[in-house]
Amino acid sequence: MATSLVASRQPPSAKQPRNPISRKQVERVISRSVAVSGIVFGAQTVPWLTSQMHEAQPWWLWVFVPALFGMLILVVILSFANRGVRVIHGTFAIVYALALLSWPFTVLPGVEIFNGIHWLNYLLTVATAMASIAFSRVIATAYLFAAPFVYFVVRTLPVGGSAPWQLALLEAVYALILGSAIMIIVTMLRQAATNVDHAQATALLRYGNAVRQHATEVERVQVDSIVHDSVLTTLISAARAYNPEAERLAAVMAGNAIGHLTEAAATSPDDISTVQATELAQRVVASADLLAANFTCSVRSVGARSLPAVAAEAVHSAAVQAMVNSLQHAGGLDVKRSVVVRGLEGNGIEVLVTDSGRGFDLDHVPQERLGVRVSIVERVSNAGGRTAVASVPGAGTEVCIQWPYIDDADDLANMVDSEEGLL
Repeated sequence: MATSLVASRQPPSAKQPRNPISRKQVERVISRSVAVSGIVFGAQTVPWLTSQMHEAQPWWLWVFVPALFGMLILVVILSFANRGVRVIHGTFAIVYALALLSWPFTVLPGVEIFNGIHWLNYLLTVATAMASIAFSRVIATAYLFAAPFVYFVVRTLPVGGSAPWQLALLEAVYALILGSAIMIIVTMLRQAATNVDHAQATALLRYGNAVRQHATEVERVQVDSIVHDSVLTTLISAARAYNPEAERLAAVMAGNAIGHLTEAAATSPDDISTVQATELAQRVVASADLLAANFTCSVRSVGARSLPAVAAEAVHSAAVQAMVNSLQHAGGLDVKRSVVVRGLEGNGIEVLVTDSGRGFDLDHVPQERLGVRVSIVERVSNAGGRTAVASVPGAGTEVCIQWPYIDDADDLANMVDSEEGLL
């Protein structure tokens, strides 16, 4: 297939606005703080653990001691790596609960039970804190009360050291108070961060709308001035050109008017707002449905990426123009047409408009035909993207629109040619 890559100048890459996500930052700080505190409490547990290891079954010690202390280390690693944070915190809380419930059933018969604080008590607050991070508010609250209650019951039993109920209650309430304080702090910080995120999103949305409205008004004024001051004046001068000198003057004015129009087309509004790629994909699909019923539309791997509003508008407008060109020049309803919107590596987006119609020879397109060159190629290029057109007479046409700009021209050409079954 003959492929034409438009060798337009590479526009400067648009710097995307930084969108601080306060909720994620708060979650990161909380998880890391709890992870470090878990290491500290775990270190305090070691002396008590070594003095009480003779009380329990060896298998219980070999299962739960390495599991608990190993996960304390893993919690720190994953919290700082920001990977699987809730999973590892929740796993520690569950394993601790299993150790606490199985503790009275693994005490060796006839062994002397230490009547002081059990070593699991030092990890009780850590477990409730990790439960508040990993689980929902209801489950975390249930865990917060259930774990100290189980500890209180076991401590008063003979297998738990037959501690006085006042001492066991004091230990359980102490853990409950610490766990409650941590849970309250986590809940308040999450709520505050969520409110901040919502306020930021609302402010950005309003600012983006205001910027777009301002840019639209500025562009309208600019177009009005060009039309009235240049185009209409040129047309009037041309209509009154009754001699060679007047004709030359009209020609110069026409050239100036075309220059003004070209400069206006190359100017993009200074809009820093962003648009979700899913919203852009929905707009493209909706436009295809409105234009004709024989467009087959699909959206692939768009994800949660976003792109500047100016770029989204350019990609959508270029895609619509490509579909309109197909309807006007490719043939009737018997022509197969498709629109594919998909995400690219990084934060890119691609729209591929394909038909199996008449096709055309790219090398024989007149320069005065502005449909592809201005409405599609230059529009996307001005927004920081790139366009490739591939067509064969009698076989069909493909228009590939990508944002942002791709450095290697061969990549885009190979991408267009590698789409099997499109023509």
